[in-house]
Amino acid sequence: MKNKQNMAAGHLFNSRLTSIISITLVLFLIGATTLMVLLTNELSVYIRENLTLSVVLKDDIKPADIQKLQKNLDACPYTNTTKYIDKETAAKELAEELGQDPTEFLGYNPLLGSIEMTLKSDYANNDSIAIIEQSLQRLPEVKEVSFQKNLIDTINKNVQRISIILMGVSALLILISYALISNTVRLSVYAKRFLIHTMKLVGATKSFIRKPFLIQGIITGLISAILAMGILSGILFVLRSKVGELLSIESMNALLISFAVMIVSGIIITFIATYLSVTRYLRLRVDDMYYI
Repeated sequence: MKNKQNMAAGHLFNSRLTSIISITLVLFLIGATTLMVLLTNELSVYIRENLTLSVVLKDDIKPADIQKLQKNLDACPYTNTTKYIDKETAAKELAEELGQDPTEFLGYNPLLGSIEMTLKSDYANNDSIAIIEQSLQRLPEVKEVSFQKNLIDTINKNVQRISIILMGVSALLILISYALISNTVRLSVYAKRFLIHTMKLVGATKSFIRKPFLIQGIITGLISAILAMGILSGILFVLRSKVGELLSIESMNALLISFAVMIVSGIIITFIATYLSVTRYLRLRVDDMYYI
């Protein structure tokens, strides 16, 4: 008798463990996808705010005028950062890129000083940059303004595509996750279908029969969500050296939102799946339970 009880307890434990593992993996995918969707916009902002707009200065401009111009540019609403690069520094950077110093065979430095600007993300698009370019070229100290137009177009288009793809994946993942969790919960309830029938025979109400199953389902969802959050946190901890520059207050908020989504998804999906599964077995006759 004790052996049978131990075996039954073992089967029950294995069933719950399998359910928790299955639901944990599904919730992890939901959380990871949610985090990617939320971070897509932040990644877009990060990339656009690191695009450089080069303001090339005239050769005869005085140092005092350069400082004044840079100060005025810093005060502009579209400016994120500015950095002045003199002729000598520009020549050194070009020599490093080419592997040869151009001043050696030309006999002089052909480069001009420039102010490298990064723009706020709201202005990092071709339409806004075109307006900024026109206003900068009117300044007497400025010779020309250059920026990578094709790169900006490519970044903005790719970010839009990635956002649409991730949203589609999220919607599909929610449907798949419900089906997987529903089947997992249904198998767990299936093992107790005769217990449900016995409770009906002794006069237990449907709500009374459902209650322990629903509580167990919610607990399973919470445990699975906590495990899924631990897995996601562990992966981010391992990757922190590679994505550290992107981690900010906004990304931490996105991570907290992803945690909330995992918890809510775990509770709601397991609750609904358990409710529907128990209700199904409450409606069955005892003879039908042998053919399920």
